[in-house]
Amino acid sequence: MERTPPREPVRTASLPAAASGPEPAPVTPRDTGTAPETVAEPVPEKAPAPPPEDARERVPETAGADGSVTLARDEVETVAEDEAAAGGRANGTATGGRADEHQQEDDTGDGGTAVQRRWWPPRFVTDATDRKALLIWLCSHVGFLIYAYLAAPGRTTDPFINRLTRWDAENFIAIADYGYDGPPGMQDSAKLPAFFPGMALLIRLLKPIVHDGRLATVLISLVASAVAAVALSRLAEHMLKGSGPFAVGALFLSPFAAFLFTGYSESLFLALAFPAWLLARKGRWEDAALCAAAAAAVRISGLFLAVGLVVMYLVAANGRKAPENRRAWPWLALPAVPVALYTLYHWTRTGDPLAYNSVQAQYWGRHTVWPWEAFLNTWNMSDDVPSLTTSYYEEIAAAAVLLALAVWLAVRRRWPDLAYMVPQVLSFLTLSSFYLSIGRASLTWFPLWLALGWAGVKRPWLFWTVMAVMLPVMAINVGNFTTGAWIG
Repeated sequence: MERTPPREPVRTASLPAAASGPEPAPVTPRDTGTAPETVAEPVPEKAPAPPPEDARERVPETAGADGSVTLARDEVETVAEDEAAAGGRANGTATGGRADEHQQEDDTGDGGTAVQRRWWPPRFVTDATDRKALLIWLCSHVGFLIYAYLAAPGRTTDPFINRLTRWDAENFIAIADYGYDGPPGMQDSAKLPAFFPGMALLIRLLKPIVHDGRLATVLISLVASAVAAVALSRLAEHMLKGSGPFAVGALFLSPFAAFLFTGYSESLFLALAFPAWLLARKGRWEDAALCAAAAAAVRISGLFLAVGLVVMYLVAANGRKAPENRRAWPWLALPAVPVALYTLYHWTRTGDPLAYNSVQAQYWGRHTVWPWEAFLNTWNMSDDVPSLTTSYYEEIAAAAVLLALAVWLAVRRRWPDLAYMVPQVLSFLTLSSFYLSIGRASLTWFPLWLALGWAGVKRPWLFWTVMAVMLPVMAINVGNFTTGAWIG
């Protein structure tokens, strides 16, 4: 609030005194018939209003405030600067140099008063943090392409586009072109129900514009990974200011980041899952459910995401406890609809309502085992094929990270995040006869990337230690994947 300067006293003009002689008698109202002139009293200066409670200090959220405990629960973050900037935006000013960057937001980020929308220029152009996220996205893609090109001599002669579209990408293209029966002559077309239809449908929609299916998968991943980078940055910033670029850097330089740059469905899933989680934290449950439903059409992990959203709705202050959101709960069933329709489709097509699970068991050995059996099988298989030894060791390491992350979330009482991760723990460690694609699934563990984003701000030594371990592994996996070796 601007301080009002005190007004100058208003004084009446007085006649000059005579050079000599007695003072004239004062003129009274009876003599003139008018009221005497008075001197205006000075307006007392108002004391500046105290800043809002939130502008003095913000204590990181605790369990139940928004469905989770923030990463820095034991520390107090001073945000008077941000509140001043918010006040400047409300008055149409660019206080703190950040007003223009955030005027496009449709809410305050934590359920506060809506801010006027401004659609152009888009926020990712004006917001410095969004631009950092996109710069990391761009540099990581350039580095990936350079390394993929340099890794080829002596290891593969495949066309460059083929190096980016192996295995799953070929299956998505087959579904897009021929449906789940596969192209004529495809010997293992029975495995195609293992792939959810979201990616294939998008390839099919792009067919009139992008005729080459391989190119279409790469372009989808390119655009979707950019969306995922910005969304993850905003999600991290929503939890801890300054952590966005660190979270994005950790994701795009992680050991299995090769799948974000190639024709796989991870980027598309993350481009929908990250916004879903962020929208839910802001109390926009209908929008969050729509994003989660789209994610469930891409990967089965969309159901795990829906479980996390349900728990967040139950415990968050802006969930069922908020009067305006008490009727939002039916929306949370929406992510189950694509999965139900997909199940019904294969039931009518093959007579097996569990075709997805049946194919997984037949081709990839996914069936129920004891956790120690899965570990021992993986350990023994690591010696069977020398070319896959490193990959199996990576799967074991990824399983250890998965368990550690779940325990950490439980200790921190981050119940929505834990609800998202627990189904993955059960799926990978007990519903598969050996560890398969756990490392690749780590790309979808956004609590891990948010934790590393927090470490980048609060514990830089920890962040850079983790990065020093991840980067060499990423380089090895990029070289292996693009030259035809399986990495997950």
